[in-house]
Amino acid sequence: MPKLQAELVRLKQAHLYRSRRISDSATGVCVHIDGQKRLSFCSNDYLGLANHPVVVKAMQAGAARWGVGSGASHLVNGHTSAHHALEEELAAFTGRPRALLFSTGYMANMGVIAALCGRGDYVFEDRLNHASLLDGGLLSQARMQRFAHADASALAEKLTKQDNSEKLVVTDGVFSMDGDIAPLPALAATSKQHNAWLMVDDAHGFGVLGKNGGGCVEQFALGIDDVPILIGTLGKAFGTFGAFVAGSEELIEYLIQKARPYIYTTALPAAVAEASRASLTLLQTEHWRREKLQALIKQFRRGAAELGLELMASETPIQPLLIGDNHKAMSMRQKLQQQGILISAIRPPTVPDGTARLRVTFSAEHTEDNVNHLLAALEQSL
Repeated sequence: MPKLQAELVRLKQAHLYRSRRISDSATGVCVHIDGQKRLSFCSNDYLGLANHPVVVKAMQAGAARWGVGSGASHLVNGHTSAHHALEEELAAFTGRPRALLFSTGYMANMGVIAALCGRGDYVFEDRLNHASLLDGGLLSQARMQRFAHADASALAEKLTKQDNSEKLVVTDGVFSMDGDIAPLPALAATSKQHNAWLMVDDAHGFGVLGKNGGGCVEQFALGIDDVPILIGTLGKAFGTFGAFVAGSEELIEYLIQKARPYIYTTALPAAVAEASRASLTLLQTEHWRREKLQALIKQFRRGAAELGLELMASETPIQPLLIGDNHKAMSMRQKLQQQGILISAIRPPTVPDGTARLRVTFSAEHTEDNVNHLLAALEQSL
């Protein structure tokens, strides 16, 4: 088809073409990609639990008991005691009455927003929200308005104009491409003032932030009255797969009845639920993982400053190195790859035009030597 071919050519010429790499190893710090061993700084396995022997053993035991597939949706006969136990444990972990599992974070975000809002309602979203949150707003057919990034005053201005409508405020907790944290206390206060729900997707905060890994809401000491709708994913710091929403009894029951991506999708395998239960225990008890992660982040930021590299403001494992030009970002990625370093180059439309970057992410499995190796490679790639 000429139209498709022309667009593919355009993407390549603009250095926006995306290509898959084939991995022959388990998730970890050292990976085998396209037949070569490389040191990886582009995984969301922040706590190093994806290949943890306890988590692997739990999944193997779960598969031995439950089989590989769940066989049906949760509302038919795919909801096992493993799923139910994980939901109860996630509810306790988040300090909320109930939690509900979804098969992916994308489905959770789209399902929750579209279930809660419809024609005549308003959805207010941070301008830099994840694509799944934005798509959820569009799917809902509500009137969606985007406010300036991390700006509670800008949100208040928009909310003031719609005080008599049903309103949902939606934000990431940790922004996946910038690594910064949403000003949740200010957003919560603003939402309350204007009688709006606040929904926070803390996909990149759970496990990483807070004394016990409870994420942004724990770090800011916010409760269910502040953040009534809390979304989390299991495929990042948890190291497994799937997602959940935590909230009130009424919210969860409503979503069971109304969230189409929950109702009409096969439940994630029970073995994955068992693995997630094991990772949840490790996440809460092995505090050294978060402490080590923070030490590595500080080491990297100090070294990057000494090299004159332009890092974005972030205290999380997501440390974006701002490049700007698409071609230069791809060139640096290639030079790093030649030195055995694997890092993703993030370009538009994932990020705004002119803000292409190398997205460096850290894991508790990295070492100080790994960070020094990365800094030396970056210096050579400038």
